[in-house]
This record gives sequence, C-alpha cells and structure tokens, in this order.
Amino acid sequence: MIAVAVVVTIVAVVFTFQRKLVYFPSPGPVPAADEVLPGGRDVRLVTADGLLLDGWHFELPGAPATVIVFPGNAGNREGRVSLARELTARGLSVLLFDYRGYGGNPGKPSEEGLGFDARAALDLIDGPVVYFGESLGAAVAAELATFRAPKAMVLRSPFASLAAVGSHHYPWLPVKMLLQDKYPVVERVSAVDVPTVVLLGTRDSVVPPAQSREVASAARAKLIEIDGADHNDPVLNSGPQVIDAVLSVS
Repeated sequence: MIAVAVVVTIVAVVFTFQRKLVYFPSPGPVPAADEVLPGGRDVRLVTADGLLLDGWHFELPGAPATVIVFPGNAGNREGRVSLARELTARGLSVLLFDYRGYGGNPGKPSEEGLGFDARAALDLIDGPVVYFGESLGAAVAAELATFRAPKAMVLRSPFASLAAVGSHHYPWLPVKMLLQDKYPVVERVSAVDVPTVVLLGTRDSVVPPAQSREVASAARAKLIEIDGADHNDPVLNSGPQVIDAVLSVS
C-alpha cells in the first residue's frame, strides 16, 4: 500500500508541475536588435489572446524569403543570434522572437499559447516565409504549417510527439495519459505538403534520432544526418549543414 501511495503521489506531482519539465525559459533581459546585428530592429508581436511579445527583425531588401525561427524549449532569442548572423550574411531576412514567458515576455508557455505566439510572428511578415523549427520549435512550426503553409520548412531535431519523447526519458511514467500538451508532430507534418528538410544529430541525447527520422518520413522530407552531433552542439545550431539546408529551400 505504501508503494502504491508513493507512485500516486509522484504521478500527481508530475501532472501538476509537468510544464516545468517541458519549458525552460531564460527571462532575459536581452539587448536591442541593432546591438546584436547591424540593421536589426526591435518588433512587437500581438497575440490573439492579448499578449505583447518582443522580437528582433533582421530585414534585408530583396531577400527571397524571411526565415521565422521557432526556438526550442530553453533559453531565449539571444542564443539564436549566430543562426540569424549566418542567414542574413547569405541574403535572407530573419525574424527571431521569444515565446510567452521567454526573454522577458509576459505569460506562461503551453501548446495552445505557443500556437498563438507563432501566428503573431507570422502576422508580422509580408511575403514568402520559411519556417525554421528547432526541437520543440519544430512542433510549433508544424502546427503553424497546418494553419498556413510556408514556402518551405526546416525542422531540426524534431520529435515524433511530446508523448513519444517524454516516454523515452520517463519510461516508468504513464506519460501519454498525463500530458496536457501533446505536440503531435508526425500527425501534423503528414497533413502538410511543402518542401521540407529534417536535420538530426546521430548522437542526440535529447530527441532520439529514430524519432526525427520518423518525422522526415511522414513529411516526405529530405533527411540530413550530422554524424556524431548531440542535441545542443553548435553544428546543429548554426553549422554549415543547417545553413545550407535553409538556403536550399529559400
């Protein structure tokens, strides 16, 4: 009976605090856009549920597309500057923004909330867009693509679903039953028909490479495997294979 009580208590705690196991925001502060890259400007996103979110727009005249970067579950937009620097150096406009609760923005992250945030980011951009999603951000990008298809998508280290990656890390918990946020990436990319590239690191310790391969198959995507790379290695953040993948669909 004691063992059962302990398990029930653990499950209850996990259910109550599960979003703290999913989202790891860095609150900031962050510098102004023109301090991180010349010509950048600070922008304000307005969500459907009334939040005002901050971001950076690096807009280049004549760019063939704007890359909207959907970040992973940790940090803030300052950690994505190297990606913006490499992409703008090759002639692409870039929008970096933070979800609710990240980078000094108000609100608390959730699947529904991040969906609102993604739509607010899209509303800011005129012209062709490429969705770039990293890890959790790949799930956000996939959901947005079912709402409005982009010119193309690049998904870096995507998981099959939040339940799938959660069960990988917590095999002793009934993760699928407990989750409030689902992020069914495979289901969503299957319903979208746009040019897509999936990148993975073969030694990813956060998202099993097999799950990223499953996403690539469902999305009918070009698959690029970066040998020996782990989830947060610089080569997966803004390395040459990542930049080339974005350029190839822009």
